Amino acid sequence: MKKILVVMLAVIMAFAFTACGGGDEESGDGVKVGCIFIGSINDGGFTQCMNEGLEKAAEENGVELIKKENVNDGDTQASKDAATNLIDQGCTIIVGCSFGFGPALDELANSGEYDDVTFLHFSGPYQNETNMENFFGSMEEARYLSGMAAAATSESGILGYVAAYPYTEVQIGINAFTLGAQAVNPDVEVKVVYINTWGDAEVEKAAAEQLIAADCDVLTYHADSTATQLAAQEAGIYTTGWNYNNNVAGDQYITAPYWDMSAYFTPTFAAILDGSFAPTGTQPFSSYGSMASGMICIDELGPAVPEDAVEQINEVKAQMENGEFKVFSGLIRYNSGDVLCEDGQELTDEEIWKISGEVEGVTATSN
Repeated sequence: MKKILVVMLAVIMAFAFTACGGGDEESGDGVKVGCIFIGSINDGGFTQCMNEGLEKAAEENGVELIKKENVNDGDTQASKDAATNLIDQGCTIIVGCSFGFGPALDELANSGEYDDVTFLHFSGPYQNETNMENFFGSMEEARYLSGMAAAATSESGILGYVAAYPYTEVQIGINAFTLGAQAVNPDVEVKVVYINTWGDAEVEKAAAEQLIAADCDVLTYHADSTATQLAAQEAGIYTTGWNYNNNVAGDQYITAPYWDMSAYFTPTFAAILDGSFAPTGTQPFSSYGSMASGMICIDELGPAVPEDAVEQINEVKAQMENGEFKVFSGLIRYNSGDVLCEDGQELTDEEIWKISGEVEGVTATSN
């Protein structure tokens, strides 16, 4: 009888252990994710967007986040130190939330010392076949729609763009914004000021004011803070947001291209936990989100955008979501006159990520 009771007790305990998720690696219990951020998680822009996506994915998968904020992504040693410190704290997943963290994470991923750590990196060319994936998305879709909204709202036909660096990622956005604007007003001008930093509120505001002085009546930006929005609001002109659906300009805000990073992090964490994660090796990114996947988003359109333009923008958005509209297709020329895209051609993702320069209708200066 005692033997029967012992066996029954063992069966009951095993069942209870399984039902509670004990020992189930797929639950995420005890798994730590180290997050390296270029800014503050409350910056109202890019870093906050990344953090919220990570928080949502962590909750969905039951993992713990450990965060390093305000890490200089231009300092490879600082990036490496942040990553190794997180690994020392028990993190088995490291997320680099800015382009400049790539070289440090690439070195660690391929060193042979951290083969049991998975590295996820936003943007940049770094990936391998085992434990490092780079991810991005077709932000040109939302940029195009925001360009349509900007041109429809503008009275002067002159749009201003505060841009971080004359780098492919930034120029893809500038060109998509311009093509969207030209779809509404073929004669629109887009004036770009490169500020040569991903984020510096004072520098961003100065560039915005420079564009306002150049008669731009709608501003947009590719930089980390909301300084451009605030400058536009002060000047009484219109603005889009960027990275995050955060309106700080009141009625002067017309929309924002932004990321829902949970659309990437949630399934990726799940794949790591269940052992199915494997970088695809797809060029230029191992994982590439889109408007259809939910990673690329456009905020609601503000009251300044005319109703007929809202209808037109929503039609194009629906086509993008159905895979029926590609931003970089048909004849497109650089402002040098060189052809970027041939008539009848549709650029592949790899071709898009070879863009180098601005399209016709754009004039750019660098501060």
